[in-house]
Amino acid sequence: MYTQKICCFYHFEKIKALTPQEFVDRLKDDFPKLEKIVVGYDFFFGKGKSGDVNVLSSLCDREVIVVKEIKYKGISIHSRVIKEYIKDGNILMVNELLDRKFRIDGEVIKGQGIGKKDLLPTINLDIKEFQLPKEGVYATKTFIKGKWYKSVSFIGHRVTTDGSFAVETHILEEDIEDVGIVCSIEFVDFIRNNKKFDTLSDLKDAIFNDIESSKRILLDGR
Repeated sequence: MYTQKICCFYHFEKIKALTPQEFVDRLKDDFPKLEKIVVGYDFFFGKGKSGDVNVLSSLCDREVIVVKEIKYKGISIHSRVIKEYIKDGNILMVNELLDRKFRIDGEVIKGQGIGKKDLLPTINLDIKEFQLPKEGVYATKTFIKGKWYKSVSFIGHRVTTDGSFAVETHILEEDIEDVGIVCSIEFVDFIRNNKKFDTLSDLKDAIFNDIESSKRILLDGR
């Protein structure tokens, strides 16, 4: 038998002033068939985070299921924790905590136009609603039209050229003319920080070094 599942959410600005009791009453009114509430061990709700798991259980006559804390190498597996590792560019730890490769999806857009002419061809992506790693260069894999390709990717401001922010990826050992409308990037490891170079020639030399670094990393089968 097919059961339809619906995902709903509240805008934080509309509920942040509610007391714990008001929030529970709102849940019951909005979801009269609500049977279970699943929350994390460190869940807080209500104005000023005045309600916790125990308060929720006491106020709500529905079944409350609490997901216990899970740790890996002494680190709590929590979205907040993972986001901090992403911001730090610690992709190896991010992937271990996620138990998969960290991935972003984006729409293919036109770049500044000097890559293919003076440097190397890249696919430029417009990324929305993803937490991005810190600015720098990464060993990656890029998904194009149903296939994964080894790649090296840059995230950050083009400080050597026009200064604009970019997310761009270069496919290794492949020449792909038609990349489609959307692409995905899986991050394997961090290579280096973003850096300003004196000339395009210096930047090009650094890019070739990045490519070799990415090849070595991806050769490990990661």
